[in-house]
Amino acid sequence: MEKFIDNLERKFGKYAIKNLIKYVLVLYVAGAVIGIINPNIYYNYLCLNMEAILHGQVWRLVTYLIEPYGFTSFGSGGFIINIIFFLFSVNIINMFGQNLEEIWGTFRFNLYFISGWFLNIVAAILLYFVVGSTIYNSGFQYIYWAMFFAFAVYFPDVRFAIMGIIPIKVKWLAYLDGAYLVFQVIQYLVYAVGYFKNGNSFYGAMCVSSAVAIVISLLNFFAFFFIYRNRRGMSMKQKRRKRDYIKKTTVNNGAPRHRCAICGRTELDNPDLDFRFCSKCNGNFEYCSEHLFTHEHVK
Repeated sequence: MEKFIDNLERKFGKYAIKNLIKYVLVLYVAGAVIGIINPNIYYNYLCLNMEAILHGQVWRLVTYLIEPYGFTSFGSGGFIINIIFFLFSVNIINMFGQNLEEIWGTFRFNLYFISGWFLNIVAAILLYFVVGSTIYNSGFQYIYWAMFFAFAVYFPDVRFAIMGIIPIKVKWLAYLDGAYLVFQVIQYLVYAVGYFKNGNSFYGAMCVSSAVAIVISLLNFFAFFFIYRNRRGMSMKQKRRKRDYIKKTTVNNGAPRHRCAICGRTELDNPDLDFRFCSKCNGNFEYCSEHLFTHEHVK
């Protein structure tokens, strides 16, 4: 599978969007704004409604990504709580995305979101024809948060401060989050059975689609985890040391000391990139960490 992805990267890697997580967060913020104004805008005109799509509203295949998660209802003081949680989410998702793009590479990180987008559409089509679910009751929220598991795999000892006070390692939070998602899947399916028994097929199908969305996000994570399980990231301390080293060793005229023979990037483009010479290539060919093990050897 990894060889197949390597071939895709050689053909289409130049089209990969760098710093994709920034554009993803634009959609995330847009969903929040829509949720604040009126969440019905999303469900009436933007969500993944297969019946509407089959009647020509094809834009929903893309706009379903703009899910107003966390802003669909407000209680007493709910608005302030949602805003605080939203800002925290933006910061965390940005951190996850930047680190995973560095480890997987720009093309593979793009592929993670493309596969999540595509799998959700396939699920919506299947649910429409199997259980009659017209509305796929999920956007891209679970795909965002599945990045948390990938981050925990590469940086298990990073500590988060719960409520700003209690330090806890990411790996333990990942275990708790995984258990909670499994509980949610079971809960949605139990609700779905109850709705179907009572003849309320609409809400039953909605619950099934929510459970399926969680399962898809986890499958997407596991697929990328097994493909790239041998890749390892640097600790936060190592990254800081590397950036300091690059600043000290860069020549005075600002010229780079390293350049990848495949993509042409240097340490000035991304200070977190590693560069190595390939012992199997004839000549002094240097490659970045993304292409060191995937390039074709020069003979």
